[in-house]
Amino acid sequence: MGGAQTRLPETADGAEGRARAVLRSVFGFHEFRGPQADIISHVVAGGDALVLMPTGGGKSLCYQIPALVRSGVAVVVSPLIALMRDQVESLRQLGVRAACLNSTVDWREAEGIERAVAAGALDLLYVAPERLVTSRCLDLFDRSQLALFALDEAHCVSQWGHDFRPEYLQLSLLHERYPAVPRLALTATADQRTRADIIRQLGLEQARVFITSFDRPNITYRVTVKDNPRQQLLTFLRDRHPGDAGIVYCMSRNKVDDTAAWLAGQGRAALPYHAGLPAATRVAHQDRFLRAEGVVMVATIAFGMGIDKPDVRFVAHLDLPKSLEAYYQETGRAGRDGTPADAWMAYGMADVVVLRQLLDASPASDAHKHAERAKLEALLGYCETPRCRRQTLLGYFGETLAEPCGNCDTCLDPVAMWDASVPAQMALAAIYRTGQRFGAGHLIDVLRGEAGEKVLRFGHDRIKTFGVGAARSKREWQGLYRQLIALGLVSVDSETHGFRLTEAAWPVMKGQQPLSLRRDPQAATTRALRGDRERRPRGMAEIAAAVPSAAIKEADAELFEGLRAVRAELAREQGVPAYVIFHDSTLREMAARRPTDRAGFAELSGVGGSKLERYAEMFLAALRRLEGR
Repeated sequence: MGGAQTRLPETADGAEGRARAVLRSVFGFHEFRGPQADIISHVVAGGDALVLMPTGGGKSLCYQIPALVRSGVAVVVSPLIALMRDQVESLRQLGVRAACLNSTVDWREAEGIERAVAAGALDLLYVAPERLVTSRCLDLFDRSQLALFALDEAHCVSQWGHDFRPEYLQLSLLHERYPAVPRLALTATADQRTRADIIRQLGLEQARVFITSFDRPNITYRVTVKDNPRQQLLTFLRDRHPGDAGIVYCMSRNKVDDTAAWLAGQGRAALPYHAGLPAATRVAHQDRFLRAEGVVMVATIAFGMGIDKPDVRFVAHLDLPKSLEAYYQETGRAGRDGTPADAWMAYGMADVVVLRQLLDASPASDAHKHAERAKLEALLGYCETPRCRRQTLLGYFGETLAEPCGNCDTCLDPVAMWDASVPAQMALAAIYRTGQRFGAGHLIDVLRGEAGEKVLRFGHDRIKTFGVGAARSKREWQGLYRQLIALGLVSVDSETHGFRLTEAAWPVMKGQQPLSLRRDPQAATTRALRGDRERRPRGMAEIAAAVPSAAIKEADAELFEGLRAVRAELAREQGVPAYVIFHDSTLREMAARRPTDRAGFAELSGVGGSKLERYAEMFLAALRRLEGR
């Protein structure tokens, strides 16, 4: 059930001193990041906390280090088996005594784990919320010494969170049953309303709230208008990520299957993942994604939460997510190691229509629909914004970025705006004069003066707007209608799918209110995609300074690949993901610094005492061999 005792003696120099000693000796890091030190000191002292920290920002250390400093076992409530399994294996590699209780653990092993908990022979226990609230589990905790409760993915407790799970509501019993045990609720994504709901549902009114920057400066954000989206995706992958691991999100299961098969036919190692696949297939595909290099997982949102793979180099969306919270959470799975990554999304009018229809047809309460409608409008605003995407995204979470980031598509290729007042009047008039019951295809035929069978049947060749927009292409009119829907000037009837005018449309249609819109680019060119890698936008220098492993010299690249091969062989022998042994960032640093002895190896980031003992000699030997020494 894990390695040797890792807890430090109480004679260490205070709580902060003990925490820093664990950070270096167990995890192999030299300094805390951001507010980690304050959070850890607060929890070690017995305080409750709500922590909002972006994916890859180091949330896990905020409860793992207190677990090793405080007496007793730390109970980590986690929603996914994959997360438990990976984190337990990673901790065991560090010499930490960790285990998990979930449906994959047979009764004999479960009994052994329960005995270890009661005997104080474990440092961390991962458990699903459904299991935690059983009488057997609570009885176990009653007779055990508990260090703390860590409630991961805490947004799941909120009805306003993007991944609400009713079983999380029962976690309020922890405070009632174990009032002296500190609780730490953690999430990467929660707006102000969701935060307030987490605090209320979990009884954390007296907890300190730690909110770090939501900024992920290593991620390049890019949104493109759909124009043969599969080919656009393939161009993006070939130009930016020819051999990298990544995730492609689709809305439907059928689209996941079709896209994965198509990418495989284009020579990419692509696998599907969705709830409709057999459980054994999902597990096999996830394991291959975690353990192999360069696998692309095509998935619905059923895949991703709790995936601890640090070297995901891109997240692509072929359909709109449900909200900016969901988008932020999903894109945050890229670049967890802090090195450059991409968030790429293609979207079009059909996405907007489908999401609005799903929302209107939802059986949810009016209050919930109102909140979800506001979230959808914020997402569409992000897609259509002409300003810096990072400023828009951070602004949604209440954070201000003083200057444009220089590392998103609207910064790298500034958006052109145009006065769309007159074309918008034409488009809105076409909706009104055809009876507000037709979709984009028919309306565009009317505007362009195309007298097809349907136009003639309804007599729409005789209305004033017939042919007034003949000078504009179908694509231009599609882009105009997409933006009118996104701006809330046009709604879509959930039954007829016809376009209708909203109250906000009338001042524009009557010429009382001017309207400026984004000018859609023809298509993202290969030059633009490739050129981003050579550019040094404002902010990238800061990224490199903050993450010294972000770049690797060409001379070290071959050595780095050789070290990856050594790591891959070790991972295969142990049956664990490669990153559990060492992250890519550690191997990059190893290739750059080329240590020649154990002392030099111990200075590498991510090399704690356990990994020094397990791997120093074999990697030092590999370095000598690869360098020809």
